[in-house]
Order: sequence, then structure tokens, then C-alpha cells
Amino acid sequence: MNIVLIGATGYVGRAVLEEALNRGHRVTAVARNTDSLPAHAGLTARAATIGGDDPAALAALAATLRGADAAIASFNAGGWQNPNLGADTVAGYAQIVAAAKQAGVPRLLVVGGAGSLEVAPGQQVLDQPGFPDEYRAGAEAMRSVLKTLREERELDWTFLSPAAHLVPGERTGRFRLGGDQLLVDAAGESTISVQDYAVALIDELEQPAHSRKRFTLAY
Repeated sequence: MNIVLIGATGYVGRAVLEEALNRGHRVTAVARNTDSLPAHAGLTARAATIGGDDPAALAALAATLRGADAAIASFNAGGWQNPNLGADTVAGYAQIVAAAKQAGVPRLLVVGGAGSLEVAPGQQVLDQPGFPDEYRAGAEAMRSVLKTLREERELDWTFLSPAAHLVPGERTGRFRLGGDQLLVDAAGESTISVQDYAVALIDELEQPAHSRKRFTLAY
């Protein structure tokens, strides 16, 4: 498939890029700085800044997306230390959605967060006592992005939330899938490696099973 991967140099983006290329997909990798991207016959690099309300930037992103079989958004608005992380994240995804619709992209897969998963009916991870303050702005922003996607009527989207702990590890290909509820193991832990997260995302790309839905995974 011909994929545009937005945020290809980030923590999750790198794992998704490797998984997609290893499966033979052609990837246009979009990032602020593309210097660290690997040399690969199936890879095309595009430098771009996502976010803001610049019509030229929106048009440029739409041009990059046009003709793709799918887009994957692993957008990081400057990292957890960005003081405007929440607003920048929401603005970035608004631009990505607008560009995807303008370009007529058949599918948009979004690298989501775990904060909006439920630990009990009507109770989300983000709202539990002890949720780390340093992650709150980003988690609230991704909850807002999910809400906006659920109101979307034109775009075919999928939002994949990781387990509570998304860690470096092995690519096992063995994990459980769920819906809106946080998955935990027998010891009460909720963990997935970033490599297996990438497996699940590319599985969904190749065999769509969660059109206009959020889903999650964990060991």
C-alpha cells in the first residue's frame, strides 16, 4: 500500500515506520526534521510543520496526502515539555483531518492515547486520582481529538489507544485487543511494547476491523 505517515521520527512513529516498511508498504514519511530517517527503497521523506492555521501549510499537507491509500497520524506537538502541548495537539490534528478530507484519503489511522480508556463505566483513566500531571495536557488533548473524530461524518477513521504503559520491548505479535475499556492482565498491569503497538496498527491498516471506532491492545 501507499501510506503517508505523519510523525515518522517520533517514539511510536519510528516503530510504525519500521513495521510498515518490513511488510513491503511504500511510505511517505512526514516530520519536522527528516535527517534521522533511514535510507530505504520504499521510503520518501517530506519535511513539514503540522499545526496552525496557515492555508498554505494545509494545502501542502493535502497535496502530500493526495493519492495515498491511507494516512497514519502519529503527531507529536513538540513533546511533553511543550507548554502549549494541549492546544498545539488539537490544532495539529484538526489540520491533519482537514487535509485528509481535502485530499480524499480513504482512511486515517490515529495513534491515540490511553487516558480516555474506561476503568469502569463512565470512569476514564485520565480522571482517576494520581494521574500524572506531566501527561495531563496531552491526554486531555487526545481525548478531545477522539471526541471530534466520533462526530466526523466524512472521514473513515480509526483510533488506536495503547495500554497504560507503552514501553520499548520486543515484537511478539501476541496481544489482546479491546474496545473502550483499559485492558489489564491477571496482575492488574496494563502494558504493551511500542513494537507490538505498531504490529496492531499495521494489522488494522491491512485488514480493517475498526472503521470509525477506537480500539485498544495490551498483553
